Amino acid sequence: MSTNASADTRESDTADYDVMLETLDTAIEEAKRKVESGRVYDAENEKVRIKWIRALAYAVNVRRQVTNDRTLEELAERIEQLESQQQPNP
Repeated sequence: MSTNASADTRESDTADYDVMLETLDTAIEEAKRKVESGRVYDAENEKVRIKWIRALAYAVNVRRQVTNDRTLEELAERIEQLESQQQPNP
């Protein structure tokens, strides 16, 4: 893997994290607005909205875990490459 590919991957991951954080911030602000407004017109709709916010948070957490797994796999491959380069050739 080239250095440029690694840099591109890191930049992509950073952008992904930015998008995830923006999405979470939006969901948090909406939930906060609903809680602070004190006006609940339909309790069932509020329950559904809360469930969607929880589902969103769960999905973002799963995405983060997958990203971490991918990063660990890439690091393991890189370590393997470095170890094979350090071994003396017979």
